[in-house]
Amino acid sequence: MGMTMSQKILAAHAGLEKVEAGQLINAKLDMVLGNDITAPVAINEFNKAGFGSVFDRNKISLVMDHFAPNKDIKAATQCKQCREFANDMGIVNFYDVGDMGVEHALLPEKGLVCAGELVIGADSHTCTYGALGAFSTGVGSTDMAAGMATGEAWFKVPSAIRFNLTGKLNKWVSGKDVILHIIGMIGVDGALYQSMEFGGEGLKNLTMDDRLCMANMAIEAGAKNGIFEVDDVTIAYMKDRVNREFKVYTADPDAEYTRVIDIYLSQVKPTVAFPHLPENARTIDNVGDVKIDQVVIGSCTNGRLSDMETAAEILKGKKVAKHVRCIIIPATQKIWMECVKRGYMDIFIEAGCAVSTPTCGPCLGGHTGILAAGERAVATTNRNFVGRMGHTESEVYLASPAIAAASAIAGKIADVSEVL
Repeated sequence: MGMTMSQKILAAHAGLEKVEAGQLINAKLDMVLGNDITAPVAINEFNKAGFGSVFDRNKISLVMDHFAPNKDIKAATQCKQCREFANDMGIVNFYDVGDMGVEHALLPEKGLVCAGELVIGADSHTCTYGALGAFSTGVGSTDMAAGMATGEAWFKVPSAIRFNLTGKLNKWVSGKDVILHIIGMIGVDGALYQSMEFGGEGLKNLTMDDRLCMANMAIEAGAKNGIFEVDDVTIAYMKDRVNREFKVYTADPDAEYTRVIDIYLSQVKPTVAFPHLPENARTIDNVGDVKIDQVVIGSCTNGRLSDMETAAEILKGKKVAKHVRCIIIPATQKIWMECVKRGYMDIFIEAGCAVSTPTCGPCLGGHTGILAAGERAVATTNRNFVGRMGHTESEVYLASPAIAAASAIAGKIADVSEVL
C-alpha cells in the first residue's frame, strides 16, 4: 500500500523511504512552538536536563498569548521566564505584548510554517498548520524541551481518515460549520490518533481561513493532526509570506485509509455545538430558544480577518442586545490594524462591542470575559468543556462568527436571517 500525506512527511523527516501506521520513528523538526503557559514547564525541563543551547534559534517560536497582557503576578512571572530564556538563547521568533498575536494565527501569517514541514507545539491546537499542507501536532512540554534542544521528536505514525469535499458552501456558512458538522458526525474520539486528511474538488471553494479553522479543530475529534491537500489557494497564501523553499506531498493513489467520508459542502448548514462537547452539534434550525449573556468572536479558530469581516457585515448599523456582552478579539496585530483601516472597529464599537488587543483571553478561561455561574456564551472558540470559559455552571455554545454576531444582536442563539 502507498502512503498518506502525513505518512510521506513523517517518512521524509525520519530519513526513511516508507513508514506504516503504528510504526515508531524519530524525525527532524522544522519548528518547535511554545506559549506563556506551556513554555515555562519546557524551559524548566530543558534546564533540568542540562541543555546549554537550542538546536536552531530560528526554528523555535515563543508566543506570549494565553495570559498576556499579564492577568496576574503568576502570569507575569511566566512571561518573564520566557522572555529571559528567549534572550539567553537568542531565539529569533519571540513575540510579546504589542508584537504578538494568538499563536496559531500568528505563525502562518508570518510565514513561520509552510507546506511539507514537520511542526510540534506544546499546545493541542498546533494541528492548525495542516491547513498549509504541513504535519503539525501538539505535544507535552517535556517533548517541547527535547525538541528545542535536539531538533528531533519521536512519533507513532498515524493511520488516516480521508474526507472528500465536494461542492460549495452557502452564504453565511463557513469552515467552522463544516468542522462542527464533521465532529458531530464522527464524535470527539472519531479520529483518535489518526490523521484527518482533506481533499477533493470542493477544496478549491474553501478559503485559507476556512482551512485553518478546520485543521485547528481536528484535535476536537481526537485526531493526531489535520492536513489539507496543497492547491492554488495554499500556494497563493504562502507566496508573499514564506521566504524559503517548501515541498508539496500528495497521498499515493493506493494510500490506505481507515474510512473515507464524503462531505457535500452545499448541504452543510450553520451549526452550533451545545455544552459540553464539540460533538453536540445541532443545525441552526434545531437550536430552539437559547438566551445568552455573552458573545466572544476571536481565538485561534476564528479571529482572522475574514471572521472580523463577517462580524462587521452583520453588526453594521445594529446594536448588541441590552443584556449581552459582546467581546471581539482580532487574532493578531496585523489583523487588528486592518480592522481599523477598514472601519470595522467603528462598526464594532458603535454596535456596543468591547474590542480587545490580541490574546487567547476567555477561550481557556484566562481573562477578558470569564463567565459566572448560570451564564451562557456563544463563542467562536474551539472548546466548550465544563468550566472552559469560567464557572463550572456556565455554558459555552460553539458557533461561527456569523452565528455569533447574529446572536449578539438577537440576545439568543440566532441565524443571520433573523437579524438582517
